[in-house]
Amino acid sequence: MWAGRVLHAALSRAPRESRAQSALAQLRGILEEELESIRGAGTWKSERVITSRQGPHIHVDGTPGGIINFCANNYLGLSSHPEVIQAGLRTLKEFGAGLSSVRFICGTQSIHKDLEAKIARFHQREDAILYPSCFDANAGLFEALLTSEDAVLSDELNHASIIDGIRLCKAHKYRYRHLDMADLEAKLQEAQKHRLRLVATDGAFSMDGDIAPLQEICRLASQYGALVFVDESHATGFLGATGRGTDELLGVMDQVTIINSTLGKALGGASGGYTTGPGALVSLLRQRARPYLFSNSLPPAAVGCASKALDLLMESNAIVQSMAAKTLRFRSQMEAAGFTISGANHPICPVMLGDARLALNIADDMLKRGIFVIGFSYPVVPKGKARIRVQISAVHSEEDIDRCVEAFVEVGRLHGALP
Repeated sequence: MWAGRVLHAALSRAPRESRAQSALAQLRGILEEELESIRGAGTWKSERVITSRQGPHIHVDGTPGGIINFCANNYLGLSSHPEVIQAGLRTLKEFGAGLSSVRFICGTQSIHKDLEAKIARFHQREDAILYPSCFDANAGLFEALLTSEDAVLSDELNHASIIDGIRLCKAHKYRYRHLDMADLEAKLQEAQKHRLRLVATDGAFSMDGDIAPLQEICRLASQYGALVFVDESHATGFLGATGRGTDELLGVMDQVTIINSTLGKALGGASGGYTTGPGALVSLLRQRARPYLFSNSLPPAAVGCASKALDLLMESNAIVQSMAAKTLRFRSQMEAAGFTISGANHPICPVMLGDARLALNIADDMLKRGIFVIGFSYPVVPKGKARIRVQISAVHSEEDIDRCVEAFVEVGRLHGALP
């Protein structure tokens, strides 16, 4: 009898295992087909491995000699600043590697509250709340703030994290054409029937290097009783006279209601994001924002690095002022050589090429000449608008910039992108 039960169990298990293996084989087939379609489209993204600190000059695995890096978000060169590193080490030793907790249980240290207060002072807002990333800040904001009675109006080229955050909320969704104020006004007129109206835009658009017309957005928001939200991830620290961002650059700091930004770019480059704005909004986010409630606290070392980066920025704006001249030097030389550079007056300088394979091939050949840049193609940017995004840092020298332009001209001619 016992042997019979064992045999019966084995026989009944065999079909289940066979079905499981069949399902796994089906999954593998689907995945391989999808991966092959990405390769076939020329949009496959490979990860180059850096074997040094982040900075203007790096070392890349498999590539001999030093490389000039022109594709980091390290706008102020603070990722490897000695004072920022030392601050991170001190904080690590004093407060440990991590909290092993979310904020509201036992994951809030004095350094978290100090950094939130410092961020609020920097942006001249009432309060601020930290997240593990700005992606999380965008994921947490709209769902917590907006209901089915409200409306959100979003620029069509907003960052993926804004788009995903808006998808999570129940508000009525309007999308206006990129930087098109006539279309935004039409959408605002249509949205008058809703309780709250929130206009959501990037301050600086990361793939195009253009800047939102915040003066006109704020004027329309005031006219139609709307609030303004700006993601300043590619502006905080280096746009505006003192690096406060696009709202400072365009003179509307008192008209933008909510700012989300990152600690992972200009402000030390480690990790973290935040929302800053009205105190009551920040209090609501602490109660309802899911990425805040269900994510571990920001690690102490990252907090220490970001805090020191803000200190350096608030002590002097000299490093901010050096950005404009270097950006102009690169843009003017590239345009004189015959390249099309998107955007204006922003250290994000997209070299527009159109074809995805061309962008990837030029980026590969640039690396062979000691210049680290990356080609961007669909789905990161629209089909037919592939580009190489060059990013200027305050710690690039004029010689670095000139060498980059020379390599672009040489490789561009090699691939037929220039006559």
